[in-house]
Amino acid sequence: MPWVNVDGEMLFYAKYPEESTGQHNLVLIHGAGGSHLYWPAALRRLAGVNVYALDLPAHGRSGGGTRITLSEYAATVHRFVLTLGLPCATVLGHSMGGGIALLLALHRLPWLEKVILLGSAARLHVPADILESLNPRRGKEDFEKALDLVSQRIYGPRADHQLRWRGRQLLRAASPAVLYADYLACAQFDCSAQVGTIALPTLVICGDADQMVAPEASCGLSQQIPHAQLVIIRGAGHMLMLEKPVEVAEAVARFLGVV
Repeated sequence: MPWVNVDGEMLFYAKYPEESTGQHNLVLIHGAGGSHLYWPAALRRLAGVNVYALDLPAHGRSGGGTRITLSEYAATVHRFVLTLGLPCATVLGHSMGGGIALLLALHRLPWLEKVILLGSAARLHVPADILESLNPRRGKEDFEKALDLVSQRIYGPRADHQLRWRGRQLLRAASPAVLYADYLACAQFDCSAQVGTIALPTLVICGDADQMVAPEASCGLSQQIPHAQLVIIRGAGHMLMLEKPVEVAEAVARFLGVV
């Protein structure tokens, strides 16, 4: 598993397969407090696709400093792609990662071919109780409360107990300061006035039981972006790629034309 030096920061990414044999490049951008561990095998092993699952700065196994805006993350992802020397790629972003992907699309980057958004919207609402509980000025007890709140809301009603337990463990592994900064950056993100100018092929995928990003917000986003496609995954919550990995992977494969 490789690291790459991007502007003096050592960023980790998982590559599937290890040798680039596919016709398509797909860059996965995780959500708040996440890492490459949030992507299921069904998505990592798409036939004919070179998949790059990046750990954003200060997340997972990556070094680097905390970012306070999604624009800063978008700039890092752009430089990551340039550093790898990818001539073209599709970006797939989940939640906060979807906001980052939207910003990349708005910059009309020459290497960016397509955009895929999972459980995301042009404006990312963060519940006030979660944001306040994550504030580093609060104590450890409040942080644990925040983890409970997030864990309760990011999964759909059909998600099994083991998936919920592992999800909380992954969240707990994130730095409290980074997690708070991510959620604060999401709360301040709003590109709803600009998304109508996106001309790239775009796929919006949402779960109809998402409690973090309302399905109506994702559907609205698909209507704002010219010629965007919308896929609704029944019974899935905010972590739809983990709850319904096969359905999500099939939608992505169809969009990329590798089925």
